[in-house]
Amino acid sequence: MIFSGQSLTAKLLDDGIVELCFDSKGSVNALNLATLQEYKAAIAAIDNCEEAKGVIVTSAKSTFIVGADITEFTDMFKTPDDEIADVFKSSSDIFDAFEDLNVPTIAAINGIALGGGCETTLVCDFRVASTNASIGLPEVKLGLMPGFGGTVRLPRVIGVDNSLEWMTTGKAYKAQQALDFGAIDAVTTPEQLKDVALSMLKDAIAGDLDWRARKQVKLEPVKLSEIEHVMSFNAAKGMVFAKAGKHYPAPMATVNLLEKAVKLDRTGAMLLENQAFGVLAKTDAAAAQIGIFMADQVVKGKAKRAAKTATKAVNKAAVLGAGIMGGGIAYQSAFKGTPIVMKDINDAALELGLNTASGILSKLADKGRLTSKKMAGVLNNITPSLSYDSIKGTDIVIEAVVENPAVKSSVLKEVETKVAQDAIITSNTSTISIDLLSESLEKPERFCGMHFFNPVHKMPLVEVIRGKHTSDDTIAAVVAYAAKMGKSPIVVNDCPGFYINRVLFPYFAGFSQLLTEGADFTAVDKVMSKEFGWPMGPAHLLDVVGLDTADHCTDVMAKGFPTRMPKQDNDAVQLLYKNGKFGQKNGSGFYDYSKDKRGRPVKVASPSSIELLSGICAEKAQFSNDEIIARIMIPMVNETIRCLEEGVVDTAAEADMGLLYGLGFPPFRGGPIRYLETLGLDNFIATADKYAHLGEIYQVTDGLREMARAGKSYFTTDVKTK
Repeated sequence: MIFSGQSLTAKLLDDGIVELCFDSKGSVNALNLATLQEYKAAIAAIDNCEEAKGVIVTSAKSTFIVGADITEFTDMFKTPDDEIADVFKSSSDIFDAFEDLNVPTIAAINGIALGGGCETTLVCDFRVASTNASIGLPEVKLGLMPGFGGTVRLPRVIGVDNSLEWMTTGKAYKAQQALDFGAIDAVTTPEQLKDVALSMLKDAIAGDLDWRARKQVKLEPVKLSEIEHVMSFNAAKGMVFAKAGKHYPAPMATVNLLEKAVKLDRTGAMLLENQAFGVLAKTDAAAAQIGIFMADQVVKGKAKRAAKTATKAVNKAAVLGAGIMGGGIAYQSAFKGTPIVMKDINDAALELGLNTASGILSKLADKGRLTSKKMAGVLNNITPSLSYDSIKGTDIVIEAVVENPAVKSSVLKEVETKVAQDAIITSNTSTISIDLLSESLEKPERFCGMHFFNPVHKMPLVEVIRGKHTSDDTIAAVVAYAAKMGKSPIVVNDCPGFYINRVLFPYFAGFSQLLTEGADFTAVDKVMSKEFGWPMGPAHLLDVVGLDTADHCTDVMAKGFPTRMPKQDNDAVQLLYKNGKFGQKNGSGFYDYSKDKRGRPVKVASPSSIELLSGICAEKAQFSNDEIIARIMIPMVNETIRCLEEGVVDTAAEADMGLLYGLGFPPFRGGPIRYLETLGLDNFIATADKYAHLGEIYQVTDGLREMARAGKSYFTTDVKTK
């Protein structure tokens, strides 16, 4: 054994070949700080081994290296600006040292090799991948760029244009795709991977493969004419800006870096990468996107633990109420492998539900993402029925009938008599109290909320709502089933609006107040979408939700929080709804909806709605972008904090992911709590206090003031105050 560490070993095989094997203590290999230091020591040991004639890099895990352990590097990102480049250079120098070994090297890539894992393969002279490999540089998705030399080596291996595509999109590529790009040299079966890699390495040792030329090309500037250089980077800048826009700096920073670095040798290019990485690491966008990654791990970790602790497996499900929502739920369950009964009281509804599911499948098939066999299998997993007898053998029932407490209670009461004693019953309600609905059941401990978001197949979030009688076993089974459906479940406690709607409607209330003061809803929409980054502004979102639905939810919130969320006297939503404007569902709301000659959707501000609103709103007034954002976002952030303090949602991570997955909160802002902490608690409080006279939704909690005084973070502190 040449070197033995906690995460990797280097041992001398026959014929002078050294096997450098990554084998971390966890389930996968990741490049943390300790592993990097062992990597450095192993390289030195190999360099000092006189018998070494070549190196094969392998993994003892089912995957190669999943990437760098970002959780260990975030503290490094706080290094002062004038020192941060040197911090990252100390890490990238390790990869340079491996590349400079005076023997041929090859990577045997099994499974995932992403980020730092991909960069570990790029320092090798040759690369062989198994058919199950996945290779790429996804750092841009964390608001970063490759930091271990990836920006330097990839353009010299696969060319500038291909590298720009890899690094600005962050895509992962299958083995054959990587081979087509030239990122690897061969693809073979997992069983033959090591033998093929050893055979190639022996050919290199024997001089049949020119490994020195492979090394040399990565040390020199990229051979690119001035015309090719200008064309490549001008085209890349246009495409990246069109796709990433101004809110995501990492893709354009990568393009700008490569534009300079490809003209330099490795030493010069690496210094530029160290500097550019350091700049990106300190951006708010990187902090937000890394925060999302870590928060997502919290959510996924809880789902995995629920699956392990669940005492009941869901092998067959049922949804009551077909239509668009029921059809979407049925599709999602069936597509992910759990057969589901779709029960309704009439054939028309069942047909609509089946058409919803088949329509989603047809679109996937048209895009080449689904085979006819898979499509048939999914549809066969959905059993339409008019009879309650069909749900007798199901493990879970999702009630998705009309949003009316009397109707839902009646259905739930009947359902309980039709299913097994240990079957779980859930309600897909967006507003009705789970505790209220549970009163109709003999065994409320097996009942909870399971709130899906429309369209079900696109929206990742499922709110699992715990009632006061809901058992832990019920929650665990429902969370596990939601995760099995491919969703991200977040457990919340019962309250008016649960979590998502509870924080959404203060946001709408702030918008409505602005309208009454003379704000132009089209201008507000533009600011909140283009400047703040929401997928759509509040007026457009209200149209999508449905003004009838929004008005009903406003009543629920007013009843639940009468002093904080009372219904406004001059409420724009109620006015439009009472005048027959429901939004997208009937073609008219704040906007009028139609289609052009080519069948493409058209949205224009509704003249009749503008006329109606003029009767309750002040004369047109101008508001700055900052004021619009503050007036609408402060109520949402304040309500999110209240939900944390009251224990409606457990953690800041889940609070952020809930709005990201359920409402499309701008990822570059990281979620409401990340946004709050990026602004700074003191700054947020000062701004909110300026608007405190507008109502309780603008008044910050005592808990927030105490957090600010103590200099605490919501991501590391238990904030419950009740």
